Amino acid sequence: MNIKREEQDNVVLMQIKEERLDAHNADELKQELGRLFEAGRTNVVVDLKEVRFIDSSGLGALVSGFKNASARQADLKLSGMQSQVRSMFELTRLHRVFDIYTTMDEALASF
Repeated sequence: MNIKREEQDNVVLMQIKEERLDAHNADELKQELGRLFEAGRTNVVVDLKEVRFIDSSGLGALVSGFKNASARQADLKLSGMQSQVRSMFELTRLHRVFDIYTTMDEALASF
């Protein structure tokens, strides 16, 4: 999986550089998020602006990251969802669970 990772103001910014977040690559994202929170990182933003499709595996990886963050009093926020991805979050009601922002800058400013 192609993930661009940087740090700004003590926040880890992860840009998913894939068009699909599905069964083929979701486990890599799940593991990456797990490593971040296990290493003591407390503020993470996952930017999904390039993701055009997400399936249940992709949603599961993000939910796993959210649970991992919550267990450590950390924050996982999402940004940049395209309409198809946003629809999946609304269909599964996950838009009520995650803090979702239009841009990465908005998500960063929310910390």
